[in-house]
Amino acid sequence: MENQVRKKKKGWKIALATPLVGGVIYYFILLFLYLPSEDFYNFPVPRNAELIKENEKAKSYYWSAAIEEYGIPFGYELVIKINGWKKGEREGALVLYTKGNKIIDLI
Repeated sequence: MENQVRKKKKGWKIALATPLVGGVIYYFILLFLYLPSEDFYNFPVPRNAELIKENEKAKSYYWSAAIEEYGIPFGYELVIKINGWKKGEREGALVLYTKGNKIIDLI
């Protein structure tokens, strides 16, 4: 009888710990995939995005994971939110993100 109780408790512990551990791993993987942009208020930029054009006020990247029709991937939105940026107005593919008095236009 005691053996069954122990097995049940162990099963519940595993069932509760699995999503928690998975969430922590997902969180750290997401953070690893993005780097803070030193030029633009530490706004996260995908590590594998290719810089194609830049000037004093803007940088243009090519990133195959972002599709204009669908926007940016959920994981990237999550990282932006984790870094304290708030999603603002949206106009077509352009989305404004704010953090304090800083604004980033993401297209």
